[in-house]
Amino acid sequence: QVLLVESGGGSVQAGGSLRLSCAASRYTYSSFCMAYFRQAPGKEREGVAVIYTRGSSTYYDDSVKGRFTISIDNAKKTLYLQMNSLKPEDTAMYYCAAGLCPPYIRDYANSRWVDSWGQGTQVTVSS
Repeated sequence: QVLLVESGGGSVQAGGSLRLSCAASRYTYSSFCMAYFRQAPGKEREGVAVIYTRGSSTYYDDSVKGRFTISIDNAKKTLYLQMNSLKPEDTAMYYCAAGLCPPYIRDYANSRWVDSWGQGTQVTVSS
């Protein structure tokens, strides 16, 4: 497993921006992926975005495409999620995740490939 330490998050008005960060203690696999999931009260956890640490291929949930950008600084082993044009429906606890990349990146949302989770950070967007 990998220790994931999250930072960022907070409260913002609709249309605003926030940036989340997630520092990994190490990469455990040659094919290592990192992602963000989120869970709103009363709802199931959902995948937000994923990135391959090698090659930096990405995949986004349709609900955030064009507004959120996932990126990685491999030298720092730190994952970022830049969230722009935030909406009230983006309000949730956001979790950083890491593990062996799924065979098909579009399947990341099932989270079966995840073996390490961050502690979570709250994002609240008011209208």
